[in-house]
Amino acid sequence: MAESTITQHPRAGWEKPEQLDLSGAEWRSSSRGMGDVEIAFVEGFIAMRNGGRPESPSLIFTPAEWGAFVLGAREGEFDLT
Repeated sequence: MAESTITQHPRAGWEKPEQLDLSGAEWRSSSRGMGDVEIAFVEGFIAMRNGGRPESPSLIFTPAEWGAFVLGAREGEFDLT
């Protein structure tokens, strides 16, 4: 597995809110529509949910957290095979 060399520091003003209104969120799935993971961009944050169970809780990411996740995925950090 690749090891990330980037250190993420929280940005001032980008603390995650206790509640984020997702009622009007425009959820997107993969371009092929085959996955159950959906994301939405809401008020400068990124929400992720299980599209097969949209009523279940969503994960909320700051822009820095999302960037670290995407970078890790691109580098194969989460490849479990």
